[in-house]
Amino acid sequence: MKVLVAVKRVIDYNVKIRVKSDQTGVETANVKMSMNPFDEIAVEEGVRMREAGTADELIAVSMGVQQCQETIRTALAMGADRGILVQTDAELQPLAVAKLLAAVVAKEGPELVLVGKQAIDDDSNQTGQMLAALLGWSQGTFASKVELAGGTAKVTREVDGGLETVELKTPLVVSVDLRLNEPRYASLPNIMKAKKKPIDTVTPDDLGVDVSPRLEVVKVEEPPKRAAGVIVEDVAQLVDKLRNEAKVI
Repeated sequence: MKVLVAVKRVIDYNVKIRVKSDQTGVETANVKMSMNPFDEIAVEEGVRMREAGTADELIAVSMGVQQCQETIRTALAMGADRGILVQTDAELQPLAVAKLLAAVVAKEGPELVLVGKQAIDDDSNQTGQMLAALLGWSQGTFASKVELAGGTAKVTREVDGGLETVELKTPLVVSVDLRLNEPRYASLPNIMKAKKKPIDTVTPDDLGVDVSPRLEVVKVEEPPKRAAGVIVEDVAQLVDKLRNEAKVI
């Protein structure tokens, strides 16, 4: 079975986000970038499937600027077999990413696509669902456990009331959650080997996909700072402030 995993280059989760002075977005110049943490979990799951003999080949796909090759190399160092970069300088929104992934899937023919449930930069949580709809495939979202056997998959997913297990037919799209696994650190020998693994580069035009944005960002601003708390003398003063200042009672 061939498995395709999507990886996204995002601002590192340890970096403090700064809004641009013109409020058109967040500052990305001279900022540390890394693989989206949820995508690391997806890569780890794909590598474990291949090590267990469930998968024969693991392909890492990323979309964006040329520097996304670094993200693909990280996936290759973790254990992916080869990479595909859809190179474009355009702003890629979830629908465009889903369409590009669908085109790559049509070209490569995997039976399973693994994606992170969301990216930590835009928190859209849309790409996996849109991809499954475009392909007409089964989908398992927020997966905390995946078991493949005989053309079916049992996916345990996290819901508000606890855990839900669904049985799905392949081919399918799975978006992974935090508790699925603990991603490995790439060893130095594997990092060196990753430099020799192939990365194919294509463009949206090669795939016949229009990536024009559907949404326009009007303004980006930081959330307002929280006001300092007030220590009250007694319950009567607390009730007075809740009634007359906060107006919540």
